[in-house]
Amino acid sequence: MANLKDIVNFCNERVHLDSVSDFPGAENGLQIENSGNVNKIGAAVDAGQIPYEEAIKAGVDFLIVHHGMFWSPIRSISGKNYRKIKTAFDGNLAVYSSHLPLDAHQEIGNNKKLADALGLEVIDWFLQHEGTPIAALASFGGSTESLKEGLSKTFGNQFTAIEYGSREPSKIAILTGSGRSALSEMKSLGADTLITGELRQEHFNLAQEEGFNLYVCGHYATETFGVEALGKEVAEKFNLPFEFIKTPCPL
Repeated sequence: MANLKDIVNFCNERVHLDSVSDFPGAENGLQIENSGNVNKIGAAVDAGQIPYEEAIKAGVDFLIVHHGMFWSPIRSISGKNYRKIKTAFDGNLAVYSSHLPLDAHQEIGNNKKLADALGLEVIDWFLQHEGTPIAALASFGGSTESLKEGLSKTFGNQFTAIEYGSREPSKIAILTGSGRSALSEMKSLGADTLITGELRQEHFNLAQEEGFNLYVCGHYATETFGVEALGKEVAEKFNLPFEFIKTPCPL
């Protein structure tokens, strides 16, 4: 058993919570408190009803999520808001959210851990958000065919390849989740290849016109890495069990 406050303080320091600005509504940090004691750490991509229920079934009482609860201000604790909050209260489930801090983190963040999973070395960071670079640039010495083999091992068949760039790219941009904001900066970095989670239909035309390789692997799938890495570190630090709470999100 560990103390909730100690775990929250560890998470805040590890993700540099106070120094990374986020989008309105992120409300990073502890979002739901429990009784104050923690017996099992969990991680999930989303603060959703099903992840809460599955976490409680698994005995988790401290759940780390990437997408927290408060993107739209809660004006009424009713409907789905009531159900989620009541589920957490009834299950003694504390919920901790870390969004951009777990994208930008250069050791345990989504972009870095995805690069690690593919055997890529991060050589630079770009795409500043209020002073914090949130996208990674990795070196690459292979072909697009070998890159797709790595993506298949990591994501199975859940990725789409749009290939109008070089067959042997020397640099690869990585921006998990929504990747469209990276496209305007790639060429200045000498990169024509992007690995991301999701794009818009218009970016197919952009790939043709600009000569890009775009590998779209799913918003959810590309953002499992950070919460899992942080959760495992917390579990090890406080000598607690850990479990990743998976949901069958295809998007």
